[in-house]
Amino acid sequence: MASSFEPGRLPTLADVEQAARAIAGAVADTPFMLSETLSASAGCKLYLKFENLQFTASFKERGALNKLLSLSATERAAGVCAMSAGNHAQGVAYHAHRLGIAATIVMPEGTPLTKISRTRDHGANVIVHGSNLNAALTLANELAERDGMTFVHPYADPAVIAGQGTLALEMLGAVPSLDVIVVPVGGGGLISGIAVAAKAIKPSIRIIGVQSEVYPSMACAMAGTQPPAADRLTIAEGIAVKEAHPYTRAIVSRFVDEVLVVEEAAIERAIADLLAIEKTVAEGAGAAALAGVMSNRERFRGLNVAVPLSGGNIDLRVLASVAMRALVRGGQLMRFSIAVNDQPGTLARLATLLGQLGANIIEIMHDRLALSSSPKGAVIDVVVEVQDHAHRAVIVERLREEGFTPTLWQDAV
Repeated sequence: MASSFEPGRLPTLADVEQAARAIAGAVADTPFMLSETLSASAGCKLYLKFENLQFTASFKERGALNKLLSLSATERAAGVCAMSAGNHAQGVAYHAHRLGIAATIVMPEGTPLTKISRTRDHGANVIVHGSNLNAALTLANELAERDGMTFVHPYADPAVIAGQGTLALEMLGAVPSLDVIVVPVGGGGLISGIAVAAKAIKPSIRIIGVQSEVYPSMACAMAGTQPPAADRLTIAEGIAVKEAHPYTRAIVSRFVDEVLVVEEAAIERAIADLLAIEKTVAEGAGAAALAGVMSNRERFRGLNVAVPLSGGNIDLRVLASVAMRALVRGGQLMRFSIAVNDQPGTLARLATLLGQLGANIIEIMHDRLALSSSPKGAVIDVVVEVQDHAHRAVIVERLREEGFTPTLWQDAV
């Protein structure tokens, strides 16, 4: 049974240690491993905590279970309600079902379909509502109050935070020499729990948060500035929180050393690097901490750095797009258009030439209706697989020598 909390009291190391005992055996102590390749690239010893290997593919199980275990028999009978963009929802739904507790989950519109379906698969009543997390949160609170359910907040709850802090116990237990832990930040529950525990165990350790430039709410709160007002698309929807919560903000202000902001492209590259190098799947939020390290190499050079891969629930369509875009960035996919005279043999000549140059045609489209060309011409759009940037340069030069004038598509996608 997890400890009860008085309103407003901040969680302590003792609370985190009690949470660890409560959830032991029901939540995995996930692998915590040194990545040799990423370490060489980052210039530090980079340890990865594979929370994407939890049963619901996210660290959120820790806090959700600790909260559920703290409920009285009466509260369990009344059920629970939660709001989430996906991972907290799955953690609550899975463990509530396992414990025989009815769960209602409100998820905002735009939540990846895989997260919605998996939450339903775990037995929860799922309601999709609102254009953002705040709108979903409002409805979830209303439903909880109306029906007498216990609201399980995704981050601003001391029992939830204590559960998330168990990550710090595992990481420092495995590698006591850690200098810094870099943590993705949305609402701040994970970094709050990690910071409270880690700073108590090792006061010299630095705790650094990472947010997307699209939703820098906690970074802005730390700096005393206003976050962007408009809703924007992000690949890291799991940390897309528009405004810092006063409760987690108080913990972060006290225990966290810094919150970095990274570009969306950096998060995308981190997803691709984890897939290509570590052969592991991370969602945007799950890769954000790695993006923070890779975007600030000098800050971490020579240090022992821990990075939790906080979640792996990413739509396959998005993952496929990230992988293909990574090939474009790395020079292994080349996209170009060529305006040609529309006469027999032209397309065949182009395809033969590309084959002779060692370019593997992935996609080709012969467009006679392109208004940019002559009525007697056509535009050929081509995607080919090449070895690298040098091979691409050779292909472009030979195409020009053979009378083709390729217009390369923008590489920075």
